[in-house]
Amino acid sequence: MHDTNLLEDQPIAWTPPPEVIERAQLTKFMRQVGVETWDELYEFSIRDVEKFTEEVLKFLDIKFNPPYEKLLDISNGVEFPEWFRRSADAPVPTDAAAASERMLTGAAGVGDKSVHAHSAGLNITEMCLDRWDRLEQEVIERQMQLYESENVDEADALDGEITQAVIWENEQGDVVSLSYAALTRQVERAAAGLKVNGFGFGDAIGIHMPMTVETVIALLAIGRIGAIAVPVFSGYGIEAISSRMNAVKARGLFTCKGFTRRGKFVNARETAAAAVDQVPSIQKVVVVDEIGSGFEMRFVDCGTAMISEAAERLEMFGPPDDTGKKFIGWSRFLGSFGDTSASKTSAEDPLIILYTSGTTGKPKGIAHTHASFPIKAAQDMAFGTDVGRGTRICWYTDIGWMMGPWLIYGALINGATICIYDGAPDYPTPDRIWEFCAKHKVEVLGISPTLVRSLATHGDDLPKKHDLSSLRAFASTGEPWNPAPWWWLFEKVGDSKLPIINYSGGTEIAGGILMGNPLLPQKPCSFPAPCPGMDVDILDDNGNPVEPGKVGELVIKQPWIGMARGFWKEKERYVETYWSRFKNIWVHGDWAMRDKEGHWFILGRSDDTLKVAGKRVGPAEVESLLVAHPLVTEAAVIGVPDEFKGTAMVAFVVRSGDTVVPMSPTGEQNVAGGTGDGDKSVAAPLEAELKALVAKDMGKPLAPSKVHFVSALPKTRNAKVMRRVIRAAYLGEDPGDLSALEDPGAVDEISALHS
Repeated sequence: MHDTNLLEDQPIAWTPPPEVIERAQLTKFMRQVGVETWDELYEFSIRDVEKFTEEVLKFLDIKFNPPYEKLLDISNGVEFPEWFRRSADAPVPTDAAAASERMLTGAAGVGDKSVHAHSAGLNITEMCLDRWDRLEQEVIERQMQLYESENVDEADALDGEITQAVIWENEQGDVVSLSYAALTRQVERAAAGLKVNGFGFGDAIGIHMPMTVETVIALLAIGRIGAIAVPVFSGYGIEAISSRMNAVKARGLFTCKGFTRRGKFVNARETAAAAVDQVPSIQKVVVVDEIGSGFEMRFVDCGTAMISEAAERLEMFGPPDDTGKKFIGWSRFLGSFGDTSASKTSAEDPLIILYTSGTTGKPKGIAHTHASFPIKAAQDMAFGTDVGRGTRICWYTDIGWMMGPWLIYGALINGATICIYDGAPDYPTPDRIWEFCAKHKVEVLGISPTLVRSLATHGDDLPKKHDLSSLRAFASTGEPWNPAPWWWLFEKVGDSKLPIINYSGGTEIAGGILMGNPLLPQKPCSFPAPCPGMDVDILDDNGNPVEPGKVGELVIKQPWIGMARGFWKEKERYVETYWSRFKNIWVHGDWAMRDKEGHWFILGRSDDTLKVAGKRVGPAEVESLLVAHPLVTEAAVIGVPDEFKGTAMVAFVVRSGDTVVPMSPTGEQNVAGGTGDGDKSVAAPLEAELKALVAKDMGKPLAPSKVHFVSALPKTRNAKVMRRVIRAAYLGEDPGDLSALEDPGAVDEISALHS
């Protein structure tokens, strides 16, 4: 990495006012454990990870039945810790025996309900739904009594005690809103539908849909019957879907007829059907015919107990007979009759397999359990983004990226409200996302730096057109910030009053390694601290901690509740990827730096690091300089073989779409500026100006050898730039797995540069 990091010496931009500190969930947790300062809390959280985790479970009110006897056991190695252990002779009613047999042999059937399991009992959907449902049912009963006694005003006032579990809106402005009671009923129906159609414990079931209410229901219903959810990006092609479904031997798939993006219809069913043809293990496909159309809700006479008219009609005509059909319509699927209770599962039973985006090669199937991913998500959401009962949180994401399930599990465990915008965030107007936040009184908005860069090009006035007074915080993850868009969001949208909670971790972490929180001051682009419970350090090549201001590998030194339980059927690859560099230490693959005031910075993937003229350079440093230019929207930097330097740096730049770039007499794109000799009347090519911009800050040897202008960068659908793909395409090599690409045409454009 470069000796002097460009993000050092940033000023403090936001300091938490007393009222923010007082209301924070993290403050409540500190009082619970008996500490007064952040430093005391963090020291406690890594001094005794087991005790800290126990306190988190208490704070989130996670109930186990039967309870665990030993929370954490690392006697078999830190790579594979055992959580929530019970003695071998402790009975746990579960279908685990049949599930294990089925996963090994492919046999169907339901197991013995009284088998003995080694971990405590937990079906996480009960923590997401049932406890809040019970509270709302009590409110509804009180309302009924008040209405019967004609105390209408007092009954109506109880509406404020009904919390919306999910609010969804699409590009057309259609809105669906479900309370916790209504969502629970829908999930119960979907769970019954799965059971009637032959699904059970341990079955892998894919989800190929955008972020909709039906997606939330499907994810929870799969977990409720003890099956394993395998979400994939809604925009995936045939091969991307089929390869992942074959890898897990999926028995079912949820998809939809289609959805709109920028007003154009995307035929998801056609893609899913072609993919299913290549997956012999899939027996049933549930198709949502029209997203959001099955939730025409009306109020019954109590004023709050919402009932689906579509479901009522199904009850009149009885259960459907779809047993012989492979494709089942959503409405008929929800009309199935059967057991709606949550299956008795263990805390360490598999819940979800999340595939990474493939930015570093072959996608990895990350295995998580009922007690891993959801609890870590809920912890980070509460302590970092300050989400509690009734908080409205929106994260612009997809179910195929970890932040989709993270949003669903984390918000529901905390009793919050999931706010979903299902569409392009700048369509049909550039201020669409701000309009959505104002309309639904969003309090926490999760947004990527890439999206902020795009929104900033539309001007500073659009956010001010809307009442954003409900917003309390922004949050961001998935890629490093550079200062310009960070300051734009902070100053122009947040009026310099709202924190930007920077969040960095990964699918295999189940959330964050580093994260801001409401108690600590923030610098632009930084992380004020690690997440509580994450024993984090920065090491050099020899495994020694680096000094402040120096760059090294980001590592984790102790287990945490959300850590992956391995890669799906790839144990050796899991160990090789994270545990092989230093003994008993998780190496995450990110370059990081901690400044002298204790603020942390992520500087890009360590496997993207370039060694130019004998010096290590992180691409993120150079890219931050390039995008600071007013004519540049996005940039990516790679290294290519060079006869003299060993490695030469090549930059790929996307220009601002609404900026006219002057042309040189030879037709080259130019900007006004000097040639370096003080003659301001000579226009320098934009390539030369960008090279000079980097050379000025980093030194001439570290300036890009070439700058290419492209219309788009190869990125995943969660906005991660795929540098390995750029490098392979530019050098004419095999780029490997491209299934996660948002725009495959961007690769062709770079390949043409090689030609």
